[in-house]
Amino acid sequence: MSENVIELNHDSFSSTIQKGVVLVDFFAEWCGPCRMLSPIIEEISGSMKGKAVFAKIDIDKESHIASDYEVSSIPTLILFKDGKEINRIVGLRDGEAIKKFVEDVL
Repeated sequence: MSENVIELNHDSFSSTIQKGVVLVDFFAEWCGPCRMLSPIIEEISGSMKGKAVFAKIDIDKESHIASDYEVSSIPTLILFKDGKEINRIVGLRDGEAIKKFVEDVL
């Protein structure tokens, strides 16, 4: 985990997504595409510091949150703005696609 990507859990999830733009990466340690996506998220988070929050949720540790948001495939990226889900991407994407995905709601 980089300094620009925070790991969320039951205690921090709700308060983190309440304000501003937050991209949450739902992942699992055993997921190959998730491991491929992780450095892409870290790179984008560095270039967009101060514009959006980048976070991760391990679905094996926080399965209730994944269930609440009907995350059935990983990786799933959910974009929140002021606590509301704006959009989501399921599956591996390149950095440009993810950056545009976030910039479209800024």
